Amino acid sequence: FAILAGSGAAFAADVDSNDLRLGLYSVFYYTSADDITGPYVPPGVNLKAENVETLYIGYVRRLSPHFEAELALGWPPMTKTEGSGPATVGSVPYNGVVVSTARWFAPTLLFNYKFFDEDAAIRPYIGVGVNYTNFYDRNSTAAGNAALGGPSKITLPSSIGPSATFGVSYRFAPHWGLFASYSFTQVNSKLTADTEGVIRTTHIKFAPQALVISVGYSF
Repeated sequence: FAILAGSGAAFAADVDSNDLRLGLYSVFYYTSADDITGPYVPPGVNLKAENVETLYIGYVRRLSPHFEAELALGWPPMTKTEGSGPATVGSVPYNGVVVSTARWFAPTLLFNYKFFDEDAAIRPYIGVGVNYTNFYDRNSTAAGNAALGGPSKITLPSSIGPSATFGVSYRFAPHWGLFASYSFTQVNSKLTADTEGVIRTTHIKFAPQALVISVGYSF
């Protein structure tokens, strides 16, 4: 570790103000939701989101030797939602079956504090910020339509919530670095399914946690 930390001294004279980063964005959902309510819905019908991976895109602005602002983006992935609860709804398979899909655009603005001095190659950091999640291309699958009793329109309003992260950076060349972070974000929304005027609803807490591995270029 001392060798790696010391190697950063060669880069300290050329401190850059901006980082552009690309990498892998792995999102793990810890979904909790109220049971779906509405006409003809049996007790215990619920939902859970499948984990997803996508491209991470980040812009980081150095504010001082220890503080930086990070705008974290993910290429909007297709997220699948499975039925949770009874094995069937009526005669339709439900538990573990993909019943809806949606894409999301979820920029997160973080303010990070970096430990150690700028001449250290390895620098742990922690951060807090705010996330905005916009859901679009919301669709009920054929299985979801069957469980709901017909073609259904899905609405899922946007969410604003807090986010926190911790990570580590490794500067291995004057303008290049490797980065790893793990974040926790609060994303809540109300799902509404409209089946030809028959309305079913639930409140969902997605509680995503995200692992990001990226490489960055500073300038």
